[in-house]
Amino acid sequence: MSTTTATEPGVVLEHRLTAMDRCDSCGAQAYIAAEVNGSELLFCAHHGRKYEEKLRAVATKWHDETARLSEAP
Repeated sequence: MSTTTATEPGVVLEHRLTAMDRCDSCGAQAYIAAEVNGSELLFCAHHGRKYEEKLRAVATKWHDETARLSEAP
């Protein structure tokens, strides 16, 4: 599984999720993208964490931008 997180040392994270990307569960802004069976699923931080264990077991890619939530504007 390919994983991209802002917390990995030496990784320069390009923010590819925008305010237009919405959580598939609740419609909030998406900060996590998971690729499962060739389809991309988007989640807010809350739902991404809620389903993370199950999703990581089947996801081929995991893109996490939740570190952006703690950045200063």
